[in-house]
Amino acid sequence: MGNPVLQLEDVWKSYRRGTPNEVEVLRGVDIEIAAGEIIGLLAPSGAGKTTLLFVSGLIEEADRGRVILNGELLTTASDRRRTLARRRDIGIVYQHHHLLPEFSAVENVVIPQLVEGKSRTAAHRQAERVLTSVGLESRLAHRPAELSGGEQQRVAICRALANQPCIVLADEPTGNLDPETADQVFRMLLNQVRDAGMAALVATHNRELATRMDRIVHLYRGSIKSASG
Repeated sequence: MGNPVLQLEDVWKSYRRGTPNEVEVLRGVDIEIAAGEIIGLLAPSGAGKTTLLFVSGLIEEADRGRVILNGELLTTASDRRRTLARRRDIGIVYQHHHLLPEFSAVENVVIPQLVEGKSRTAAHRQAERVLTSVGLESRLAHRPAELSGGEQQRVAICRALANQPCIVLADEPTGNLDPETADQVFRMLLNQVRDAGMAALVATHNRELATRMDRIVHLYRGSIKSASG
């Protein structure tokens, strides 16, 4: 494996849920992900895996601890610096695709590239390339409502990969799909990430899917309890 891409050191995160008392969601989490490594984050519902992904993806701030991306400490970085890092270096795949319904499949993959500053021609070429690589060459002009659930999630994965991030964070990426479609989409995600040499942290409660990754970490009551190869 390569050098560390993402490091979380003693990360804590709490919320107030309608009461004066804080609910601790993450409790001293330590995790390191190397370039080219795919880690399965195995946890039951409510264990804090989405919060862990959001802190890792610089969407939410940790209460304390350190988040380091490509050797740069970003825990105390400015909002602008965190936004730039999130756009350039991190690809996020959600359980629900969150595609823009008024845009076609190819346009949904083009938009994040335009935000990053690519020309429309280059962005369109890259979008067509990644969508074709996952078997959607005949669906480029279709809007999300015209796609199946598996096709929608493949577009969402292509969107996350379009800017060629160094790490992909996926939150139950096949949780809304039937078992056969989930297997196909999951296999495609792993192949795309491996072919590009990216790192990935994939949250799931499906142990069988987790065993296909390079390593598994277990999140229980906000803490990393064990790891396995």
